[in-house]
Amino acid sequence: MNGRRSLQGQVAVVTGAARGVGELLARKLAARGARIALVGLEPEALKEVSERLPTDSDHWFADVTDPEAMARVAEEVKERFGKVDIVVANAGVAAGGPFADSDPDAWRRVIEVNLIGGAVTARAFLPALRAGRGYFLQVASLAAITPAPMMTAYCASKSGVEAFAHCLRAEVGHQGVKVGVGYLSWTDTDMVRGADEHEVMREMRQRLPWPANRTYPLGPAVDRIVAGIERRSAHVYAQWWLRGMQGVRGYLPGVVAFGGQREMKRIAPRLAGVPTGLVGAGGAADEAERTQRR
Repeated sequence: MNGRRSLQGQVAVVTGAARGVGELLARKLAARGARIALVGLEPEALKEVSERLPTDSDHWFADVTDPEAMARVAEEVKERFGKVDIVVANAGVAAGGPFADSDPDAWRRVIEVNLIGGAVTARAFLPALRAGRGYFLQVASLAAITPAPMMTAYCASKSGVEAFAHCLRAEVGHQGVKVGVGYLSWTDTDMVRGADEHEVMREMRQRLPWPANRTYPLGPAVDRIVAGIERRSAHVYAQWWLRGMQGVRGYLPGVVAFGGQREMKRIAPRLAGVPTGLVGAGGAADEAERTQRR
């Protein structure tokens, strides 16, 4: 009646599953009977998540930006579980601060993980999704709908994955594959808490208009994502009000440009100390992995 499909026995792949949205999503999907494949850069954390799940699960260490690694993961997941029904491209990192002063490597890495990583994930798992007439969910953000100063890399990457997913939906729909885009506002994760560690970034976010100035609890947001997966929805909104933003998004760049200029002028004397690297525990894990490979 409500269009939801049972997840019992379905095989779901979740990238960026060591913590935050990915970790809780894996738990909630497993609670509905799904079998879970966890993918990320922190093997010990992934193993702990896997061991706590109530259904059959396994974990894979891989960088989502590495096509060869993700192709291997896709093959091994198919061999391990026999099929793939759902893939959630959730892995993501963020960096803040003025673009002119940004760390070029960190800025590029946000694009690589969020945008290229989503596309690499889709490419690796599309054969299995075609075979099972499955569902690919690309996690985007409010940042895909509205631009924001001090978030150039993140907004660019999330706008990119939104466009990518819309294009992919048109390409693979006739093959039985459903494609969705997930939108989240500020949600209580390590990434958001990491961004809030600097007072300037925290203050700018708190001065946004309601309801975009709040940090939302993780549980209800993930519940909405699970419901979207059950419905194979084209658009999944982790906070109720995000749906309404779609109708006004055409006006937002002008509004943000007008208000953002005033905000940037106001905080200009305090910008020198704003960090420009990747934020949060996930950002630290990504930095550590890349450092180890050098």
